[in-house]
Amino acid sequence: MTDQIVLTIPEELSARVREIARTTNQAVEQVLLEHLKTLSTPILSPEQQAELDALHQLSDDALWTIAREQVPADVQARADELMQKTDLAAEEQAELDKLVERADRVMVRKAEAAHLLQTRGFMFTRADFKA
Repeated sequence: MTDQIVLTIPEELSARVREIARTTNQAVEQVLLEHLKTLSTPILSPEQQAELDALHQLSDDALWTIAREQVPADVQARADELMQKTDLAAEEQAELDKLVERADRVMVRKAEAAHLLQTRGFMFTRADFKA
C-alpha cells in the first residue's frame, strides 16, 4: 500500500536532492524515500539522545570543553592493542566493544557540541577542537 503526500521543500534542499539523484543515477523520489527510511530507525539509545539533548542547555564554555574532549590515552592505547590482535578471546572482544562504544559516545558528544557552537555563531577549524 502506498500513500501520496505532497510536500513543498525549500529550493536549497530541492537542489541538493536533485544533485544526489543525478550523481547516483536515481529518481528524486527514490533518494527521498531512502532518506526517510532512516528516520524510522533510532540511531541513538534513549540515554544517548537524552545526553545530547542536555547539551542544548549548556553554556558556550561548557560546549567548548566537550568539543575538545579526548578519549584518554590509556584507553586509546588499550583499544589499539586489542585491535591489533587477530584472535580475541570473548572477554577481550567484550572489552574492545565497550572501549569502542566509549569512544563513539565521545565522538558523538563532540560533534553535537560543535554543531551547537556553530548554530550559536562560532567559527572554528579542526585545530580548535584539540585538547
